[in-house]
Amino acid sequence: MKLDPKTPAGPLADKWNNHKAKLRLVNPANRRKYHIIVVGSGLAGSAAAASFAEMGYEVSCFCYQDSPRRAHSIAAQGGINAAKNYQNDGDSVRRLFQDTIKGGDYRAREANVYRLAQVSTSIIDQCVAQGVPFAREYGGLLANRSFGGAQVSRTFYARGQTGQQLLIGAYSALSRQIGLGTVKMYTRHEMLDLVLVDGKAKGIVTRDLVTGAVESWASDVVVVCTGGYGNVFYLSTNAQGCNVTATFRAHRRGAGFANPCYTQIHPTCIPVHGEDQSKLTLMSESLRNDGRVWVPKHKADCTKPASEIPEEARDYFLERKYPSYGNLAPRDIASRAAKEVCDEGRGVGQVVDGKRLGVYLDFSAAIKRLGEAEVRARYGNLFDMYENITGENAYKQPMRIFPAVHYTMGGLWVDYNLQSNIPGLFVGGEANFSDHGANRLGASALMQGLADGYFVLPYTVTDFLAGEKPGSRPSKDAPEFQAVTKDVNDRVAKLLSINGTKSPRYYHKALGKITWEKCGMARDQAGLEGAIRDLQALREDFWKNVKVVGSGDALAPELERAGRVADFLDFGIMMCLDALKRDESCGGHFRTEYQDAGEAKRDDAQFAHAAVWEWTGDGQLPARHVEPLVYEETQLSTRSYK
Repeated sequence: MKLDPKTPAGPLADKWNNHKAKLRLVNPANRRKYHIIVVGSGLAGSAAAASFAEMGYEVSCFCYQDSPRRAHSIAAQGGINAAKNYQNDGDSVRRLFQDTIKGGDYRAREANVYRLAQVSTSIIDQCVAQGVPFAREYGGLLANRSFGGAQVSRTFYARGQTGQQLLIGAYSALSRQIGLGTVKMYTRHEMLDLVLVDGKAKGIVTRDLVTGAVESWASDVVVVCTGGYGNVFYLSTNAQGCNVTATFRAHRRGAGFANPCYTQIHPTCIPVHGEDQSKLTLMSESLRNDGRVWVPKHKADCTKPASEIPEEARDYFLERKYPSYGNLAPRDIASRAAKEVCDEGRGVGQVVDGKRLGVYLDFSAAIKRLGEAEVRARYGNLFDMYENITGENAYKQPMRIFPAVHYTMGGLWVDYNLQSNIPGLFVGGEANFSDHGANRLGASALMQGLADGYFVLPYTVTDFLAGEKPGSRPSKDAPEFQAVTKDVNDRVAKLLSINGTKSPRYYHKALGKITWEKCGMARDQAGLEGAIRDLQALREDFWKNVKVVGSGDALAPELERAGRVADFLDFGIMMCLDALKRDESCGGHFRTEYQDAGEAKRDDAQFAHAAVWEWTGDGQLPARHVEPLVYEETQLSTRSYK
C-alpha cells in the first residue's frame, strides 16, 4: 500500500497558500462536463456539495436520512473554534495550531493541523454571511467562550445549538443549488459499495431504503463525508443510524483505514440508566465553563443528596489534579479522571453493573455569582434537555454526568489533498483521520467539517479533475458497475436467507459490550486479545444465526441494521487489533500497561506514526502499514495540563 502524504515543502505557515497556487484548475466551461458524487449531507458533505455546484460542477448528493437536515452534525452543541482573537486574550493561528496538535497528543499530521487553524477564521466569515445566528456581545461583536484544552476564548457558539445552526446554513447553501438544478439530492439512499474502474473511484452502488432498489451511479470522482464509527460501541452519543458502512465498504475495495483505535470518550454525558437504552445524550462541554465537577470525598456520602454534602467533604478532582486548566481539561483526561473516582467507589447516582457511574456537574457557584437568569441565557436549552430526560432541575441540584463514546479520530487515510490511497476517492470531515491525532479538542469537529467542505476539497478535487479528460467517465452499465451491483445484491440476499433466531440488535448489543469493556476508556493486552477472539466468534455466529425480517424489495429497517452490524463486526476486530499493536498510551488510546502516575505514556521512538490498515479478505486479519509523522516545527513533549 503506497502512503504518500504529499505534504508540501516550505515553512509550515506557507504550505497551504503555496500549494493552492500550484494546484491545477478546470475552466468554467469544462466544469459542467464533470460529475461529482458526494456521499453524506452533514456539515462536510453539504458544504462540499454546495461549493462544487457553485463552482459549476454537476453534483449528486446522497444521504440515508429523509433530509440533509437530519444529518448528525445537527446534534453538536457547544461551538466551533476559530483564531479570530476577538477577546484580545492572546489567541492566534499559531496558538490554535499548537493547542490542536498538543490536544491530539502529537499524533496528527502537522501540516494538516496548521491548515485547519489557518482556514478557521474564514469559516466564521462564511457562516455569518449565511446568517448563522452566533451569540454576540453587547457591543455587537461575536461572542466567544472557553473550551477544554485551551487557555483562550476562541469558541463561537449559538447557545447550545451550534451544530444545528451551522447545518441550517450549509443546508441553505445546498438547497439553493438544488433549486438551481446543479445538485441532485438523493435522500433515503445508502451507499453500499464503491466502484473502481482502472484503479480509480468512478461511482457507487446504493440501496433505496424505501423501495429496496439497488442502483449504480457513475461519476468522475467520489467524495465521502459520512461521519464516524462510534456506534461500534452500541451505546454512544451518536444517532442510532450513524454507521461505518460507507467508509468500511471503501476500505474493502482497497482504501486504507487509519488509526481506528482512536476513539474519543466525552466526559459530559447523561449516565446510562438501563439495559434497554439505545443511545446516550451529550451535555455540551461548554457547561464546564461555569459548572464545577466533583464527587464526595468519602464513599459513605455517595448515597446522600448533593445538598447534604458540605463543601469541605467535596472533591473537585479536576481542579485538584489539573490546576492550570481545572474543569476545562481536555476530554480524554477529564473522562479518565471521572472513571478513576468512580472505580474508587466514589461515584454518585444509580448503581449500574455494581458501580455508581456518575459525577456531579454543579452550577450553584455560577448561579450565585451570575444569577440564574444569566446561566439560563447561556445554557437554558441544555438545562431543559437534561430535565426532560432525567426529570431533575439542574438549577436546583447538580447534573449527574459520566463519560460516553462521542467522536472518532480514526478514519479513512487521506493525504494532504484529502484524497485516499484510491485515486479519485476523497474523504472529508469525521470520515477521514487527518486532523485530530489521538484526541479531538472540543469545538474542533465543526471546524474540520466546514474547513474540508468549503475551503479544502473545492481546490484539491478540482486539481484531480484537471487530470481527467472531460466526458470520460464510464457508463454505469460498464462491467465494473455490474460486478459490484451483483456483489451488493448477493450480500443482501445472503442476509435475508440466513433466517436464524437472533436479531441484528442482539448482535449489536453484544458487540458493544465487548468493545466498551475491552477497548473503551482503558485497554490492556489480555483484554484486547480476548476481545478479538470474542468478536471473531460473534461474527461467525452472526452469519449463521441472524434473523432479518422483511424483504429486500421494500422498506426493511432490520435489513439496514443487519448490514451495518455486519460491517461493525469486521471493523470492531480491526479496531481492537489496532489498539493491541499500539504499545503506548496517547490521547483517547489508553493502555493501562503504559502510564506514568495515571497519565498517558507515549512512545515517540516507536509510534510517532499513523497506523493504516489494509483489507486482506473475508475472515482474515487486516495488514498494518505505517505513515511516519514528520514534525518540522513542533517540539514533542510530555502532554501536561497541570
